[in-house]
Amino acid sequence: MATARIYLPAKTAMQSGTARTKSWVLDFEQASPKAIEPLMGWTSSSDTRQQVRLRFDSKEEAVAYCEQHGIPYRVFEPNPPRRRIMAYADNFAYTRRVPWTH
Repeated sequence: MATARIYLPAKTAMQSGTARTKSWVLDFEQASPKAIEPLMGWTSSSDTRQQVRLRFDSKEEAVAYCEQHGIPYRVFEPNPPRRRIMAYADNFAYTRRVPWTH
């Protein structure tokens, strides 16, 4: 049986907001390898669980769902952000440590 992954998705590089990053996601790891169809050259798989992606409001709800249905799971905790988010106006703040120059 495929193992489920429970994680909090990171925001993509193409967005500046935090939309779709507040809910926990449950998806399944690949159980069987993907194959290339000889006729069209498309990638296919016989594993349909890979197409399922469930969203939960909290990590505890996702874990409870897995335990209720007997699904083995792994929880991946989110990494803390590495940089401080600043506004553009902070470049010109009077309390800035290093003076801003061209």
